[in-house]
Order: sequence, then structure tokens, then C-alpha cells
Amino acid sequence: MTTLPFCLLDGFTTNPGDLSWETLEHIVSLTRFDRTPPEYIVERAAGCVGILTNKVQLSRETLDQLPDCRAVFLLSTGVNVVDLTSCSARGIPVCNIPTYGTASVSELVFAYLFDWARKVDVHSLAVRKGAWAASEDFCFTQTPQRELRGLTLGLIGFGEIAQAVTRAAQGIGMTVLAATPTQEGKPDLGQQFCCLEEVLHRSDVVSLHCPLTESTENLIQSKTLQQMKSGAVLINTSRGGLVKEADLAEALQQKKLSAAYLDVLSQEPPPPNHVLPSLPRAHITPHIAWATRAARQRLLNELTANVQAWLDGHPKNVVNDL
Repeated sequence: MTTLPFCLLDGFTTNPGDLSWETLEHIVSLTRFDRTPPEYIVERAAGCVGILTNKVQLSRETLDQLPDCRAVFLLSTGVNVVDLTSCSARGIPVCNIPTYGTASVSELVFAYLFDWARKVDVHSLAVRKGAWAASEDFCFTQTPQRELRGLTLGLIGFGEIAQAVTRAAQGIGMTVLAATPTQEGKPDLGQQFCCLEEVLHRSDVVSLHCPLTESTENLIQSKTLQQMKSGAVLINTSRGGLVKEADLAEALQQKKLSAAYLDVLSQEPPPPNHVLPSLPRAHITPHIAWATRAARQRLLNELTANVQAWLDGHPKNVVNDL
């Protein structure tokens, strides 16, 4: 074990108590915090050579006040919480965890799809309230019953999660389109690569699987929403900032889309007056796609491996230029 001081700023969502930090604590001197408000970041991380964060922001101004920091370890795949340019200028590697949530996130996409298609909860509740017992027929439906087979699923981005979604979608007979900045090195899983506009125009369901960057912020907004099929479904398990939420709300209110399934919002948690949670066609879960126990255990395992690799002088999963 090294005596180098490390600080974990927000560990609760990763491990609310059902996992163990022991393996990580065996290799570094770790101070853990469940949550860290912005005004306490510098105080808590002062003197630490390694800073671990999930969603606590490490801006340039904050990093300038932490001269001892020599490495940043993300408890996430997304990297938008850290000023990568500032870290690069100071020679600080920023290491993420790229593939721990592939199964977990891709499975939630299909939980959304099956909810839209069959509305199991709506019908189960109706039965619980006596509607079946009171029915004149042997069955009844309260929502349209749809088959996913034969529908077209459009993916924006084609990384590990989108590829897992592709395999599952093709297993149930969906056609898969994908828009990605580069096709080089991407596997041929039977998907058809198209430009963004074609994916939006042809897809019955559009699912977002791209990182949040300057070029993708508000990717889904009034113009791109209008390019989607009337009655299409939007799924976002990636980052809330990919969607201009006021424009999405308008599209749902005008019934341009039949539904939106969102696991992420631009502000988390959202303000009490956020417009989307009140809309019947918006189905929002509280950023849970990544949160299965199995996925969180993989995250902790890979986090420990990232820290050990840096200690050994060969950092891995580095996302910034050094």
C-alpha cells in the first residue's frame, strides 16, 4: 500500500453500502466522502495527489487551487465534469472507465422499448383496480399493443453500448441504422451506417449513445426533432445536454413524438418546476441505467485497476492529451 493521499469526492451513488472499497483502500491512502458541495472541493482535496470523482466538477479554477494533484480518476465513462485542457497543460492524466456499464445501459434501452410497446405497468395496474374482473370480454387493452419486430431503430453514436443495443435489436427483428462520426474500426453487426438526417428521418425509435461535447450539445433540438418521423420515440441514456429540453417538451406537447424515454437531464437532480416530468408522453428515470450492482462492481474493479496502473507508471484509459 502506498501512503500517497487520495480523495474520493462523491462515492455514495457508486457504493451506497452494498459494495466494498477495501480493494482500493488496500493500495492507496483514501479519504472518502459520500457527497461534496462545490464550496468544499478544494478543502477536501487539498494535498491529495489523486482525486476521484463521479459528478463533482473539476474546473480550471478548482484545479488551479490543487497544486498537488497529479492524477484524476473518473467513476464514470463520461468526461465532461473535468477540464481536460487544464489537466493536459499540467500533465495530469484523466482516466475514465469506458465499458463497465455496457450491459446495464443497453438493457435499460430495451426496458424502455418494451414499456412503450406493451405498457405492462398500465395493464397490471388496471387489473389490480378490477378492470379485468369487470370486463365483458376475455381481454382488454388500454394502450396500443405494438410489435418491435420490423421497426427501425436509429442509433446516434456507435460505441460499445450502441453495439450491444444493435445485437439485441437484431435478435428481435429490428432494422438498425447508425450515425457515427467515423466508421473506421466499427464492427459490422448488420447495421446500416447513415448520416444523422437519414437516421432521424427513417427511424421509428431514435436512441442516443454519443458523448456530450461542444459539437453534440443540444444535438436534439427543434430542427432535428422536426426531421424525425411523426409518432417516433426518443431514448436518451447518454447525457442530458444532448437534448434541448424546451424543444423536446414542445414536440411532445404537439404530439410530434409519441414518447420520450430519458434517464438523464441537463440538470441533475432537476429543478421542481422542470417541464418534462409533468408531461404524460415523457417517461423519466433518475439516471439509473448504470446503477445495477453488477455494473457498479465492475466500475470499482476497473477504478482500482486504473489507480494501480498509474501507481505503476503506466496509466490506462487516459482520455486527455499528455
